[in-house]
Amino acid sequence: MPRSREGGGGPPAVPRRTALLGGLGAVGAAALLSGCSPGGRSAAPVLSQGAAAGTPAAGGVLRIARPPASQAETLDPAGSLSAYEYLGALYNRLVRMDADGETAPDLAESWESDEQGVRWTFRLRDGVRFHDGARLTSADAAYTLRRLVDPDLASPQGTVLSPLVDPGKVTAPEPGVLVVELKEPNFEFPALLTNYNCYVIPEGSGDAIGGTGIGTGPFRLESFSPGGRGRIVAYDDHWEGPPVLDAIEMYSMTDIQARTNALLAGQIDLISQTNLDFATARVVEASDRATIARSVNAQWYVLPMLTTAEPFTDPKVRKAMKLAYDPRHVVDVALQGTGVPGNDNPVPPGTPYWTDYSVERDPERARALLKEAGAEGLEVDLYTSSYDPVFTPMALAYRDSAAEAGIGVTVRNASADSYYTQIWMNKPLMATYWYTGRPADQLLNQVFRSGSSYNETAWSNGDFDGLLDQARRTRDPDRRKGLYQDAQRLVVDEGGAMTPMFADRLVGLSREVLNYRETGFEFDYRSIGLRP
Repeated sequence: MPRSREGGGGPPAVPRRTALLGGLGAVGAAALLSGCSPGGRSAAPVLSQGAAAGTPAAGGVLRIARPPASQAETLDPAGSLSAYEYLGALYNRLVRMDADGETAPDLAESWESDEQGVRWTFRLRDGVRFHDGARLTSADAAYTLRRLVDPDLASPQGTVLSPLVDPGKVTAPEPGVLVVELKEPNFEFPALLTNYNCYVIPEGSGDAIGGTGIGTGPFRLESFSPGGRGRIVAYDDHWEGPPVLDAIEMYSMTDIQARTNALLAGQIDLISQTNLDFATARVVEASDRATIARSVNAQWYVLPMLTTAEPFTDPKVRKAMKLAYDPRHVVDVALQGTGVPGNDNPVPPGTPYWTDYSVERDPERARALLKEAGAEGLEVDLYTSSYDPVFTPMALAYRDSAAEAGIGVTVRNASADSYYTQIWMNKPLMATYWYTGRPADQLLNQVFRSGSSYNETAWSNGDFDGLLDQARRTRDPDRRKGLYQDAQRLVVDEGGAMTPMFADRLVGLSREVLNYRETGFEFDYRSIGLRP
C-alpha cells in the first residue's frame, strides 16, 4: 500500500543492471526494435494521459480480452473474484465511489444516519427495474445485505460487514426505504457498500444469480461460460437510459502476450484486468490500431514483510528495510515514471483521507537500526513472479536501492500459477499489488487490522485498531479524517508493509474506442462506444 512523497532535485541515477530488466515482453521487444530511429532512440511516442473522447456511433459491439478464469467462475456479486467486466455492466449498488473517492448515489438517491451513527436510512430511486422486468424495492436491497453477512456464503465483503450488520435489523419498512441498525456506531458505513461485492440482486435469487446475472445495470446477460466466452447486450429499460453499445463480447486469453497480439491485430478492442508493462505499452501506443488509456494511481504495489516470521518480527528490522530504499528510484525503474512514490502509506494520494506524511530515506540510520537489532549484513529473499509484469522490476529496483544500507536482497522468481497460494502470506518477503478504489476505512481495516484475513503482514497494533474504532464513531468529518490520518502514520512508522509506489494502470484499447473512463477497476459502461 501506498504512501506519498515527492522527491526533489531530479531522478536519481539508475543502476544499469536494474534498468535493463524493466519488463519487456516478446511482442514489445520486436516492435520496439523496429521502431528505433537511426540514432538509436526509440520513435515510440510518450504514453497518452487518457483515452479519446467524443461522440460515438450508435450501437456496435465491443470485444474484450480478459484473463482466463476457473470453471467455478460465477456472476454472483457476493462471491465473484474474477468476473469484474460482467459485474459492472449487469448490476448497480446502493451507493458507489466517484472519481474523487467520495461516496455517491447509485440505486439509493439519498441516505442519512441518526445522531449516533447507528441507524441508517437509505431512500431508493423510483422506477428502477431488473432485467426480468421486476421492480426494484427495498426488499431486494435488504435481501442483498443480509446475504452478504451470511457466514455460510463466506463473501469476501462479509468479513468487513459482519461486525457491523445484524441481519435481523435490516428492514424494508416501505418499498423505497431501507433501514439498517448497526451493532455499533459507524459514520463510514455507506462507504463500505461501494465494494463490488455489494451489487444489489433480486430478493430470493441467491441460488441462481451466479448463472442468470439478473441485475439493474445497463447491460443484460445473453450468454456466459465460466472461464470462457460470454456476451452481454444493451438493456433498453435501464433507469439512466440505454448504453451507447449494442453489446459487449468477452473472450478469455491465456497470457498478456496473447491478449496484446490480439489487440494489435485488431481482433479485440480492449484488454481487461491487465496492466501492461511500460515497454509493451509503448509498442501498443505506437501502433496504428491500438493505443493506451492510463488509469491514474489505479494500483498500489507492496513488498509485505510477514511480521510473524524472522527477521521481520523485530520492528527495528522492518524500519531499517523501509529507510534503506528510495521509492522514487523504484517508480523510475519499475514504472518508467508512470506512477508516484507510495512512501509506505496505502491510502492513494488525492483521496479524501490521504495524508502526505512520509519518512525520508536514510541508509545510514537503517544500518544503525540493523546493528541495534543484531542483524548487521542482513540477507533476505524477496519473492516475485511473472504474475504481474511490474513485480520483478520493482523487486530488482528495491534490491539495488537497499544495497547502500548493507542489506543483501536475493530476488527469487516463483511460479505465477501458485503464487497466491504458496507465496503470498507464506513467505517472509514478497511482491504483490492491490487495486485502489477502496474507501480508506475498508482499506485500513481489511488489510492492516489485527486478525483480518487479508492482513498480509500479520501486523497487530492495538493503537492502530483503536484509531480505526474511534474514527468510525466520530460524527465530525474533519476529526474523523484526522484519526484516519493518524492511523496511516502508524502504518508508515511501524507496520510491516513497504509500499514503494502507486502505479497508473496502462490499459490497451483500440483506437476505435471512445470514452473509456475507469474508476476503481470498472469503466463507464453507458458512455463507452466506437468511432462513427
